[in-house]
Amino acid sequence: MITQVRAKKHLGQHFLKDLSIARRIAESLELTVPTDVLEIGPGMGVLTQYLLKDPNARLTAVEIDHESVDYLREYYPELHLVEGDFLRMRLEDLYGGPFCVIGNFPYNISSQIFFRVLDYKDRIPCVVGMLQKEVAERLAEPPGSKTYGILSVLLQAYYDIDYLFTVDETVFAPPPKVKSAVIRMRRNGRVSLDCDERLFVRVVKTAFNQRRKQLRNSLRPLIGKCDVADGNEENKILDDRPERLSVEDFVRLTQFVSKHLVTSEQ
Repeated sequence: MITQVRAKKHLGQHFLKDLSIARRIAESLELTVPTDVLEIGPGMGVLTQYLLKDPNARLTAVEIDHESVDYLREYYPELHLVEGDFLRMRLEDLYGGPFCVIGNFPYNISSQIFFRVLDYKDRIPCVVGMLQKEVAERLAEPPGSKTYGILSVLLQAYYDIDYLFTVDETVFAPPPKVKSAVIRMRRNGRVSLDCDERLFVRVVKTAFNQRRKQLRNSLRPLIGKCDVADGNEENKILDDRPERLSVEDFVRLTQFVSKHLVTSEQ
């Protein structure tokens, strides 16, 4: 009989011990109708046990750690468990329709998880995740914050993000060196952006790669030495820095960039 799973540093594992927090995370999905739910990295099932009790959660869990898989199969035989790497899985093979995502996300891959969610944004209406507090704050912050960045813009383009609560490091085994936080993301009504969406991603990443510079300088790889000193109201956005721009501003900026791409980009 397996009684414990060893936390593995290379997998970023920190097992939640506080059952009240686990219950609170599970309830944050707020499911009102039967819904497919994918749990990432269930570990020893502290969150899983409450999801299994939710009558509206049709739960599937994906776990990469062989030891955790053996543990879960012994203690939660009713769980639909898939052994594999979430970041490499074809999620359309698991679900034919929409599904929610939940989990205590490993710190070392949390950003990659959210980029993966963006790949399936039209299939994922809700995400509830626990992650490093600083990252959670960054994702939920509005424009103007020093922590507002690439993922903030890309996720807020398609999701409304709520910072739900902070989790102390003492409730984990082993305890991480930083605090955690739980966020909830709900798909907004935006079907598409009013611009080239692939270029939008490039503009956002290029702008934040040199976030202390004005956009006229940081975007030079895309627009070259474009003459924008003509007083045109459309061009004044280039005097700003990226952390001051909303999603809508970045859409306008992408429209501008698409008109002024340097020859090598066309």
